[in-house]
Amino acid sequence: MSASVLFDAPGPKAVVRNRIYAVIGTVVLIGLVVVAVVRLSDKGDLDYGMWDIFNYAGIRQNIADAVLATLKAFGLAAVGSLVLGVLLAVARMSDHKPVRWAATAFIELFRSIPLLITIYGVWIGFLTDYSMWALALGLSIYNGCVQAEVLRAGVNSVPKGQREAAYALGMSKTQVMASVLMPQAVRAMLPTIISQLVVTLKDTSLGFIILYPELLQTARLIASNTQVDGAYPYVSTIVVIGTIYVAMCLLLAALATWIEKRGRRAKTGISMGTAVAPVTAAGPAAVVASEGALGADGAREATN
Repeated sequence: MSASVLFDAPGPKAVVRNRIYAVIGTVVLIGLVVVAVVRLSDKGDLDYGMWDIFNYAGIRQNIADAVLATLKAFGLAAVGSLVLGVLLAVARMSDHKPVRWAATAFIELFRSIPLLITIYGVWIGFLTDYSMWALALGLSIYNGCVQAEVLRAGVNSVPKGQREAAYALGMSKTQVMASVLMPQAVRAMLPTIISQLVVTLKDTSLGFIILYPELLQTARLIASNTQVDGAYPYVSTIVVIGTIYVAMCLLLAALATWIEKRGRRAKTGISMGTAVAPVTAAGPAAVVASEGALGADGAREATN
């Protein structure tokens, strides 16, 4: 039994108590699941016909088209939010007060407005005939403001000595930001950036308010226009569409984990060379000793 810096290791009584709580919590959770399944079964939501609708080619095609539409909007919003986030972060850290004030006002304004209102306002005011672009632009504006704050926090986390050293080398402010500060900020804040991208992916479901045919809008149309024995398959549709959302978010999170691990394994900095014993007049013994470090070619050059 060992203690942690954050908390003391539980004693024998605490271990028993925690196990009892875990068993009780598990039983309660299983009981809630059983009650939910029984109620859904009594209402007929778990009948085979409610799930058999997803074997229809038309419904499968609609879901596939909805997934593609969702990924299109997400791709545009992801790129737009990252680009806007970098611009706003740099502007907010600018030495020019008007630029800094304008960026701060923009960020605080659109972070305060509900995302649904932003999307609807962009659609009604500018892009009524282009729902995909309206959704992507609304997502880009809101998430770009969030990403700007994330990047600004990452830049501020870089030790000041690195900035001062870069200026001492004669680098301009643009070079310091682009070559020294921003790369380290992105690397430090990468988990948060990817987490916000996952939020962006889920927020594409708000496209239903502007009738964009993404997953949620398609699920609503399927559930409200398909009857099975006089009932509508809302539960089965929600479960299937929700599973697709979970799968996409898990894939994005796995990609983020892979990128983060790859970045940690990346070799950065200046690698130190291995020390090599000098070749002297000791003859063949010195040449053999140097071959282990220089290789056969290096040893031949040394003997020549």
